[in-house]
Amino acid sequence: MESTTGGPIVKKRRLAVAGATGLIGSQVTRLARDAGHEVIALSRTTGVDLTDPASIGDRLDGVDAVIDVTRSPSMDEQAAVAFFTTVAANLGAAARAAGVRRTVVLSIVGIDESQGYGWYVATLAHERATREHAPGVRVLRATQFHEFPGQVLERSRSGDRAQIMDMPTQPVASAEVARLLVEMATDDGDGDLELAGPRRENLIDLVRRLVALRGEHLELVAVPAPASMAGGSVLPGPGALVRGVDWETWSRDVRQRP
Repeated sequence: MESTTGGPIVKKRRLAVAGATGLIGSQVTRLARDAGHEVIALSRTTGVDLTDPASIGDRLDGVDAVIDVTRSPSMDEQAAVAFFTTVAANLGAAARAAGVRRTVVLSIVGIDESQGYGWYVATLAHERATREHAPGVRVLRATQFHEFPGQVLERSRSGDRAQIMDMPTQPVASAEVARLLVEMATDDGDGDLELAGPRRENLIDLVRRLVALRGEHLELVAVPAPASMAGGSVLPGPGALVRGVDWETWSRDVRQRP
């Protein structure tokens, strides 16, 4: 459908973003607002505790779609499962009560086959709880983000040494993840999607390159990943969308930004 000026007519939506101030949520919020959509930001920094149904209240009234990019504050498997399942149930109940038609939730490529890693156990629990409780669910499974090697390094370093899992990965720019989440929340399509970046890499090799780019002096020790992940369970399937730049291009661009 086109406007009289020849451009496409974009229907403006009212979107609720759960986890609106995190790495992905902040980008989703900015992209959605730049596109003219109204955004209801749901996060602790905006006064919303998603583990408390009363805190959500009537904030979803009039909302067309919920984008759930929440992240557990704990990496512990049991605590993360409890957080994700509680949030999914609360958001789902509030969305159904408000007549929300669509829910888009961010997940991870390959988590069905990667249950030897606690964070992936929790993420799959989040995905399943969302399917159970929320209306109109679409799931975006993405590969690890380009920021992942840096996150792993910070969690793993001990003094001048860090242990890094030896595993294949095909990282994607987080901006592409955010962009696709907004598309899935506002277009007329349905069904789940899978997203990856353009180049297969190895996690410890990426961390080595990151350390070199930073000019740091660290001893990086490769440690075995869970067998499924070492075997490629977190790599995208043949039907995945491939978008964005590779890690090397992204990291160079990030370092050149003022």
